Amino acid sequence: MTGWRDALGSEGSTVDCIACGETLAREDAREYDRYGDRWDRADKRFEYLCKPCYDEQCHLPRDGLEETLVEAGAGDVGRRAFLRSFRRLDAREAGADSEE
Repeated sequence: MTGWRDALGSEGSTVDCIACGETLAREDAREYDRYGDRWDRADKRFEYLCKPCYDEQCHLPRDGLEETLVEAGAGDVGRRAFLRSFRRLDAREAGADSEE
């Protein structure tokens, strides 16, 4: 009998943890969906976390986080500039939330 994982082609494959870089068997990894909706599987390519990195991940809602990271320049600007921008954007968002 073929399981649903076999149907997805993950049997025997390996993946890399996006947090620590470890290469591990797909069945030992946890799926990570940067948009927070791993149940909507249509036309998606998932990233993966090893179990220790998954356990350390914050499991709080992250609505708008990806957009804020992009707007703050994640991966494109230096660490100090990114952190300064991210804090400014986060404070702006917190202020907008308190007004609702």
